[in-house]
Amino acid sequence: MNTHVPLAERIRPHTLDELAGQEHLAGNGSILRKAIANGKVPSLIFWGPPGTGKTTLANIIAHSLQVPFFQLSAISAGVKEVREVIEQAKTKPGSILFIDEIHRFNKGQQDALLGAVEKGVITLIGATTENPSFEVNSALLSRCQVYVLKPLDNDALTGLLHAALQKDEILKNKKIQIKETAALLNISGGDARMLLNLFEIVIDASGKDVIITDKLVLETAQKKMALYDKSGEQHYDIISAFIKSIRGSDPNAAVYWLARMIEGGEDVKFIARRMVILASEDIGNANPTALVLANTCFDAVHKIGYPESRIILSQCATYLASSPKSNAAIVAINEAQQAVKKYGDLPVPMHIRNAPTGMMKNLGYGKGYEYAHNFFNNFSSQEYLPEKISGTKFYNPGNNAREEDIRKFLKTLWKEKYHY
Repeated sequence: MNTHVPLAERIRPHTLDELAGQEHLAGNGSILRKAIANGKVPSLIFWGPPGTGKTTLANIIAHSLQVPFFQLSAISAGVKEVREVIEQAKTKPGSILFIDEIHRFNKGQQDALLGAVEKGVITLIGATTENPSFEVNSALLSRCQVYVLKPLDNDALTGLLHAALQKDEILKNKKIQIKETAALLNISGGDARMLLNLFEIVIDASGKDVIITDKLVLETAQKKMALYDKSGEQHYDIISAFIKSIRGSDPNAAVYWLARMIEGGEDVKFIARRMVILASEDIGNANPTALVLANTCFDAVHKIGYPESRIILSQCATYLASSPKSNAAIVAINEAQQAVKKYGDLPVPMHIRNAPTGMMKNLGYGKGYEYAHNFFNNFSSQEYLPEKISGTKFYNPGNNAREEDIRKFLKTLWKEKYHY
């Protein structure tokens, strides 16, 4: 037994029955289990958080079908490596190509896969932590089934710990007692690989005879946190700290957490995308330029790539953090959606309905509509909401200079109707 191979790799499952969690994919009667049993697994993409079994499932499929298996990482592979695999696969029917972190492939690299997938030269299995709708081009996505993996629950994680003690030859030679699991489970955050890495670190740091307690785990974790998978719990904690620092108007903290993500190998597009969302959610009309800059930042990091994109990210992060804040946009859409759920599909007032045909005009569609530009200040006080919710104010401008101007403008138009 190679003692340098991590525990998570040493006990990696080889069958669906050995897999922890993901019963909706691997359980009895599941789609994936039926596909494997029938020997007809389509090209697919596994989407889920780190450590939930994406790579493991790809290996299980190849092992179960007994077909040639090629594996590439989108971090290091390019079009050249993809084409080399495709050429090899042409002489090996049924070949599976597994691409880890497929969201890191650019459009050209993804396009290189299209023909081989479409012709059945390879069965593509992609793994991604990012939403495939955004990160996989539509042509390739249309040729793949997307399966969503969930974080492992505490029962599945606890089962993994006990399975490790029973299966692993190295751990069998040690006297290990699991007394408490709360710290292991909390730190792992549903990530099986992080759980097993931490479990092994605690054991290695404690000698041959080990009693696993929460205190021991926390003490070891504080000393060894740098050894953990950087895409696991820290991925979520640090992006949370980054967003909250920008929301809290602290450019110094924002750029620090940005640096932590960059040094940890975080996907620059993921960072940029989160700033686009924040520009509307936390700044909005307090400074509309924020969304323009964030969107430009997202486009720029696509074109530039790492390491130069770090400069663009820094500019955007410090600008957003230094901008006035307003959450009025998200509050408005949340309240409007609640109204839709509460009142259902209220009818569109007749006077603002479209009337493209004579019959619709005869039915009163569009009758009485007042074209705003025909009135003073390009404004008509006619009703635009369904009668049942007339006068409901969804958008309430924030307390900042720009939105105070918006508030004054709306108040002059609507006077007391919306109580601005």
